[in-house]
Amino acid sequence: MLQSSAKDLLHQLNHVIDSCRDQDFSKPLDELSGSTFGQHVRHTLEFFICLFDAKNDGYVNYDQRKHDELIETDRQLAKSVIGSILTFLEENTVDFEITFNANYSDLEGQNHSMKSSFNRELAYNIEHAIHHMALLKVAVNQSLQYISLPEHFGVASSTIRYRASVKSN
Repeated sequence: MLQSSAKDLLHQLNHVIDSCRDQDFSKPLDELSGSTFGQHVRHTLEFFICLFDAKNDGYVNYDQRKHDELIETDRQLAKSVIGSILTFLEENTVDFEITFNANYSDLEGQNHSMKSSFNRELAYNIEHAIHHMALLKVAVNQSLQYISLPEHFGVASSTIRYRASVKSN
């Protein structure tokens, strides 16, 4: 179930990237506080990449993302990364333990570690992706209106269920 939710989100993101013009992918947008569409895509994908790497490393640390500028400027590379993540999710359907590492301080060396699992971190990645997709949705609706968004782009599944229950009452 988690894998299918993650894959659905990634397919939605892939569709929107495909619809975005190259020049708009890397253009700073006021609605994103001066960051770009591509930077939000890269940020979202790099969280999945960190989880991808956890399979071999035994830990996940989102602070150690690569911040790969090519992903944020090259739509085709971003789409290729999505393809790799989708393949990884297809091939990894069994939960496994990992260690979550993070530093929630402005100071170096203030690291925290705790036990986690692939599924728990995948759930986090899903929520994180929805959050950034919601931000992208604002930018699309304000500045990139030519992009067609999937119906539930940037909307949490709990919100989709709630809205459906309100409509049926």
